[in-house]
Amino acid sequence: MADPAAPRSSPVPAPGDPARYRPAPGSIPDEPGVYRFADQHGRVIYVGKAKSLRQRLSSYFADVSSLHPRTRQMVTTATSVQWTVVSTEVEALQLEYNWIKEFDPRFNVRYRDDKTYPVLQVTMAEEFPRLSVYRGPRRKGARYFGPYAHAWAIRETLDTLLRVFPARTCSTGVFRRHGQMGRPCLLGYIDKCSAPCVGRVDAQEHRAIVEDFCDFLGGRTDHFVRDLEKRMNEAAEALEFEKAARLRDDIGALRRAMERQAVVLGDGTDADVVAFAEDELEAAVQVFHVRGGRVRGQRGWVVEKVEPTTTEQLVERFLTQFYGEQAALAGAADDAMQPVPKEILVPALPADLGSITDWLSGLRGSRVQVRVPQRGDKRALAETVARNAGEALTQHKLRRAGDLTARSAALQELQDALGLEQAPLRIECIDVSHVQGTNVVASLVVFEDGIARKSEYRRFEIRDGAEGGDVASIAEVVRRRFKRYLAETGATNGNAGAAQGDPHDTASRPGIDPETGRPRKFAYPPNLLVVDGGQPQVEAAADVLAELGITDVALCGLAKRLEEVWLPGDPDPIILSRTSEGLYLLQRVRDEAHRFAISYHRQRRSKTMTTSVLDGVPGLGPARKAALLKHFGSVRKLREADVDDIAALPGFGRRTAEAVLTALAPRPEGDGDDG
Repeated sequence: MADPAAPRSSPVPAPGDPARYRPAPGSIPDEPGVYRFADQHGRVIYVGKAKSLRQRLSSYFADVSSLHPRTRQMVTTATSVQWTVVSTEVEALQLEYNWIKEFDPRFNVRYRDDKTYPVLQVTMAEEFPRLSVYRGPRRKGARYFGPYAHAWAIRETLDTLLRVFPARTCSTGVFRRHGQMGRPCLLGYIDKCSAPCVGRVDAQEHRAIVEDFCDFLGGRTDHFVRDLEKRMNEAAEALEFEKAARLRDDIGALRRAMERQAVVLGDGTDADVVAFAEDELEAAVQVFHVRGGRVRGQRGWVVEKVEPTTTEQLVERFLTQFYGEQAALAGAADDAMQPVPKEILVPALPADLGSITDWLSGLRGSRVQVRVPQRGDKRALAETVARNAGEALTQHKLRRAGDLTARSAALQELQDALGLEQAPLRIECIDVSHVQGTNVVASLVVFEDGIARKSEYRRFEIRDGAEGGDVASIAEVVRRRFKRYLAETGATNGNAGAAQGDPHDTASRPGIDPETGRPRKFAYPPNLLVVDGGQPQVEAAADVLAELGITDVALCGLAKRLEEVWLPGDPDPIILSRTSEGLYLLQRVRDEAHRFAISYHRQRRSKTMTTSVLDGVPGLGPARKAALLKHFGSVRKLREADVDDIAALPGFGRRTAEAVLTALAPRPEGDGDDG
């Protein structure tokens, strides 16, 4: 790691001037490498790579007024820059991808979905694999097909194919319950499930059905159709007309499922077709996943440009980020499909095509071709994808125009109404939840640029419970949050600039985790702290901030009854207009904190209630209680179990099982002492 030299000392640069941290002339190597900009709290805000670090970094320290607006905002927000020299372009690609994934820089182009695309999940690790719609990270022991644009598309496909492949689709609880009842669910009665829950098929037979289902979705469609046609003809020749009719209907179901996946490339090509639509500030990308000549999935993103970016550069960043993520997902799941296809069709070739192709080939394990389609079916499909990208960008601008304007207006209104030196780009809000002083918890939610940042949310258990009420609880949370801030930044007071360490070496700063290079949990302070409540809550929080020496965090409270905004030390509240965007943002922040606190409170209360009904059962300690609840899922399902079910668990005997059911049995009315 190369250490940039100290910034120039004369003349003294103004705050926000990149000259504050500009490396000394000649200190930047004229070699390929990867660089990263960090802000005053050590958080990495931009990562890039360059064939010549000297030329690339020098462009950021040119006249600020000549820079792209987003680039200007980035370099004025940053307070340091670091770089790492590498030997090859492939190493630079890999390091840039790893840093973007690790640090999640706010100014980088990120090809992330604004929603999680649904996939069809097959849980092969279970004894009786299940087919289901799934959103989220991929896991070991499962196969995935998709992504699909809509969940209903998966359900339609499943509904059609279950006639031919009657595999299990029910949840674990439903599967177990029907097994105990001894009769299948509706799907079992209408022959859309082979009903393994009641033993109509054993585990091996059911797995064979699921494997055939996976083979069909994997592209072996013609094989199944030919096999069913052969069996249908054999049944007809044997005069088994009912069986032949069922097989005929099965063939029709398979063909209907195949028709939903349009044939776009007749040569059975495996390819991803990528297209962009862009303007000066944003770009939309669309990807059609073609497998076996059929469109098997579609995805799309809209991203902001941090600097003037050509289509070639957009393609390069897409290839590294998207296929790096796909390879990571494939490594986390038993997915038979390759993370990178044999062919990637793009609108323009990146400048460093050789390095990118080598990197992609390494991910796939065989040669990958990246090219621009020139004629024929592939060119026509690329034009179709481009039209989809253009439509996506248009729709995005129509949706976002109002949102961006409203968020900017809200932050400006809050700055003016509360008398802040700058717009509150980071807002934190605290709320307390309890029922008559029991299971007291609190939440802390974070909004950045007017948008919820859920990865930064925190939950607190209030140690003193109901003592002191909500006011004391608010004070405790503020104290714990900002004590952690002081401890993790090494500050002697709360001022952001008080943290010690070399501002140009983010790894040495106290607020940075040396292992990950990221700011610690509480090392990034808010511009505005909001508490749910009125003057008492605000004064309690202000007293704690003063006690800790925190002077650079603005504070306000939002009272529910009249939506009044209270400031510390003011006898009268601020009344914002009911149509104010600033008030609406405060309400959204407060409501989100309330929702997060309520959900945590319910979780703790539910845990307390479910374990308390088992208190006092002889031989049943905390570990066995947890084992019971984990196995049966809930007290209600535990009540439905019989003695043998409970006794069969490891560490349980028949006597303990009988004692559990006795404790859970409802008491008859009137049972008890009447005096």
